Amino acid sequence: MTEELIVGTEDRVGRIRLNRPKALHALTHPMCDGVLEALERWRTDSAVEAVIVDHAPAPDGDPKLSRGFCAGGDIRMLAGSGAGDGVAARAFFHAEYRMNHRLFTYPKPLVAFMDGVTMGGGVGLALPCRYRVATENTKFAMPETGIGLFPDVGAGWYLSRGPGRIGRYLALTGHRLDGAECLALGFATHYLTADRLDEAKRRIAETPQAIAAVLDDLSAPAPDAAIMAHTGEIDRLFASDELEDIYAALETDQSEWAVKQLATLRTKSPQSMKVSLKLLLDGAAMPTFEDEMRQEYAVGSRVVQRHDFIEGVRAVIVDKDNAPSWDPATPDEVTGHLIDQIFAPLDEADAWTPN
Repeated sequence: MTEELIVGTEDRVGRIRLNRPKALHALTHPMCDGVLEALERWRTDSAVEAVIVDHAPAPDGDPKLSRGFCAGGDIRMLAGSGAGDGVAARAFFHAEYRMNHRLFTYPKPLVAFMDGVTMGGGVGLALPCRYRVATENTKFAMPETGIGLFPDVGAGWYLSRGPGRIGRYLALTGHRLDGAECLALGFATHYLTADRLDEAKRRIAETPQAIAAVLDDLSAPAPDAAIMAHTGEIDRLFASDELEDIYAALETDQSEWAVKQLATLRTKSPQSMKVSLKLLLDGAAMPTFEDEMRQEYAVGSRVVQRHDFIEGVRAVIVDKDNAPSWDPATPDEVTGHLIDQIFAPLDEADAWTPN
């Protein structure tokens, strides 16, 4: 088992703790394999009645290293692979999506503690869990359009099923939600203050059949969810599944909020935004989560080798000039034919499978 992942049992629960504090516990291929291995081992182990997913404490309690539940995936590796033959990137996606699917279909209760940064791959770890605990430290987002990727790890399924048009808004803008907002929108099932998490985990380990009661007992009143003041605007201005229509609506509105959202969209990859809109449109009608992951793998295997992802990672993560040169550069240049090519099913021999 990789040292980046701490796996064991405590009383009557399995414990999966992410352990890459300097990378905010971003997922690597071995970490995904480790999660899969643990889940399969515990599936038929009657001594394990539930599973807790969280992150390990930072060394020496360093607050700078305690900010993340999981910040996503190994983006530098993906970009490096995408610039070449893409083999390692596809292998990572294949393992990660199997992990996402295994969590989604797992027969035992899963509890995710989203204490800190929960983005990208971290969202894919948390949202399949039956119980999802947010705190005052939660920073939840799918920011992939800013690096030329797209919200994956099942986001086409989850975001398309959020209230109103909130999922489209989050997918396009990468807007960060706090813990109270996660609770209000249904992405979290409970809100606890961080100082109660250790007690919650201890009590769950002792009485795993009473998880809901434990979390209900320890829950704290959440602060007001600021995003709820804008749900009407989001539903109205992000009503279309066509990116050009959303731009036009925001340009016409001219409110301070709309101007800010339009400025945000203009920093994102037009290709990624159009991919995201189609992903959520398809995801809303996807028959099964397995079908969702199969489509996301096909899309991901292509997008990871396209210009915008490699350029986005360069601009945001490597050089950090935050000045990506997108190609295509504008929404109208991202043709329907290009999107169809990105979404075309893979040959059966190359397609994703859940096992």
